[in-house]
Amino acid sequence: MTFEEILLKAEKPARYSGGEYNTPDMDKPCDVRFCICMPDLYEVGMSNLGLKILYHVLNNQEGVVCERCFAPALDFRALLKESGLPLASLETRKPLRDFDMLGFSVQYEMLYTGVLYVMEAAGIPFYAKDRDDTYPIVCGGGPSAINPEPLADFFDLFMVGEGEETIVALTALWRKCKAKGKGKKEFLRLAQKIEGVYVPSLNTPAHRTTVKKAVIRDFDACYYPTAQLMPTLEVVHDRAMLELYRGCQNGCRFCQAGYYYRPIRYRKENTLKCLAERLIRETGFDEISLGSLSTGDYPWLEELLSDIGPIAEESRVHLALPSLRLSSFKKEFAENSRKSSLTFAPEAGTQRLRDVINKNVTEEEIREGLSAAFDQGYTSVKLYFMLGLPTETDEDLLGIVELVRSIRRLFYEKHKGGVNITVSCSVFIPKPGTPFQWEAQISREEMARRQFLLKDELRKVKGASFHYHDRETSELEAIFARGDRALAPLIVRAYEKGAMFDSWTEHFHYEIWEEAMAELGIDKEKYLGAQPLDEPLPWEFIDIGVSRSFLLRERERAYRAECTPGCDKGCQGCGAARFAPCDEVKKK
Repeated sequence: MTFEEILLKAEKPARYSGGEYNTPDMDKPCDVRFCICMPDLYEVGMSNLGLKILYHVLNNQEGVVCERCFAPALDFRALLKESGLPLASLETRKPLRDFDMLGFSVQYEMLYTGVLYVMEAAGIPFYAKDRDDTYPIVCGGGPSAINPEPLADFFDLFMVGEGEETIVALTALWRKCKAKGKGKKEFLRLAQKIEGVYVPSLNTPAHRTTVKKAVIRDFDACYYPTAQLMPTLEVVHDRAMLELYRGCQNGCRFCQAGYYYRPIRYRKENTLKCLAERLIRETGFDEISLGSLSTGDYPWLEELLSDIGPIAEESRVHLALPSLRLSSFKKEFAENSRKSSLTFAPEAGTQRLRDVINKNVTEEEIREGLSAAFDQGYTSVKLYFMLGLPTETDEDLLGIVELVRSIRRLFYEKHKGGVNITVSCSVFIPKPGTPFQWEAQISREEMARRQFLLKDELRKVKGASFHYHDRETSELEAIFARGDRALAPLIVRAYEKGAMFDSWTEHFHYEIWEEAMAELGIDKEKYLGAQPLDEPLPWEFIDIGVSRSFLLRERERAYRAECTPGCDKGCQGCGAARFAPCDEVKKK
C-alpha cells in the first residue's frame, strides 16, 4: 500500500497529513534538513509552545528546512508495518532516517519509551554507538534535559536550557561540517564547545566536564513566531500562545521549572502588544493564552490587558489567563476571563506546609483571590494540591478539607446558588535542580492511604469532588527523574516487553516495568529513597545557574518552615544572575 492508501485507513488521518495553514516554505534551497519530534500524539505535540518556537526559528534560517513528526497512534503504526513503510515527516513525507538531524523534544519522563517507539518506526537503532554516519544526528532537548542521563546512551547530543540560539548554532555548524566533508564524529567534537550542548559519548561519568545551560540574555528581543501553525484537528491546547516572560519570582521548593528557567526576563508591554496584534492577524485562533510560569506576576499585566483587550474583543478573540497565583489574582483579571472555571494551586492545606514549600501565599490571600472571583460570577473553582510533600502529616491533609469548607462558606456569605470545588491532588516527585532533589518519595502504600483519607473526608463536603494521580505513574516518574545511565537498558527492556505511550492511562502497565526491573536486577529504592547530601548526584554536572549551596540552604529553611522572599523582593543570591541579570522592575 502507498502512504495515501494507508492514510485513508487511519482512525485520524489529519494527524499525519500535514498541510497546516502557515506551513513555511519546504522547497527553499537548503543544506540541512532537520526534523523536530515530540514522541507523543499530534494532539499533544502540536500544543507545545517550545516545539513551535524552534520549528519556526529553524525555518527562518538560510539553508535550513525544519519539518515535524509525532508518534503515530497504534493503528497507524500497524498500518506502516503492514505496508513496510518507515515513519516519515508531515510536511514532505521524507523518512526520518534520511534527515540530517532528528530532534526530540522530551517534555516529561513518561515519554522515554516514546523516543524508542519513534526510532523503531523510523528504522533507526536505539543506541548512539550503533548509528554510523548514514543515520541522522539524534538530538534531545526540553525540560527533561535537566537530567539527561537515563536517555544519554540513545542520543548523540542534548540541548540543555533554552534552545533558540543553540539550535541555530548547531545547524550552522553542521552546514560547515558537511561543506568540508566532515562527519558526525568531528561535528560532535566541535558541537560540545557550544554553550548548552552536552555530548554523552564525550562526557561520561568517568570523565565529567560541566555543561552550562543556554540562556536567552535579551528576552525582549528574542524571536517569537506569530504566524503559528494552525492544527488540522482539535488539539489539547487549541489556541495561540503569547509568552510574557521567562523565569519565576516565587521559588516554590518543589518546582523544577521555577529553578531551571531562572533568571527572570520580561518582554516589554509594547512588544507583547505588537506580538498579540500579529497573532490575531496571522492565525485563525479564537483564543490567545497569555502564558508564563505565573502569569499574574507579570508586572504590567493590567496595562497589557487594557491595551490588547479591545483589539481582541473587536476580532472576537478571547484572552486566557492561565497560571494565576491566588496572591496575584485581581478583579480586573477575572473581568478578562470566561466565567466558567478558575484554577488555582495552593499546593498544601495548612500554612505551615505552605511555608515549608515556600508557596508564599497566605490563607487571607486565598480568601481575597477567591472572593474576587466569586464577585465576578465564578461558581466553579479547581484547586491543585500535592500529596507526600516533605514533613507532611495527616493534619496537613485534613487542612485541605478544611480549606474547601472555608471556600464554600466564603461563597455563601454573599452569593446564592451552588459552588463546585474540584480538588486535584498529585503526588510529590523529588525533581533535580530543586531544594527537594534529595528527598525520598513516599511509598505507594502510603500514597494510597493518604489518597483514601482525603477521598473519605472530601466526600462529606457538599459540592466538592476529588481527583488524584495514579500511584504507579508517580513512582516511575520519580525513578526516571533522578535516574542515571544504568536505566537505559531498563527503558529498552520495558519497551521490548510492550511499554509505550506511558503517559496515557489506558496504555500504561506498571507490571511491565516491574518485570523489567526484576530481570535486570535494578533496585528502584536507589532512586526513590533519600539521596546523600555529601555526594554528587548524577545530574549535577549540568549547571542550571542555581548553586548547590543555595539549594541546600533552601532545604534547611524548608525543614524550619521558613519562607524565602521572592525575586521581586530583591536578589536572594541563588546564582542564576551570572547567566543573565534578572530584570529588576517595580510594579506600577
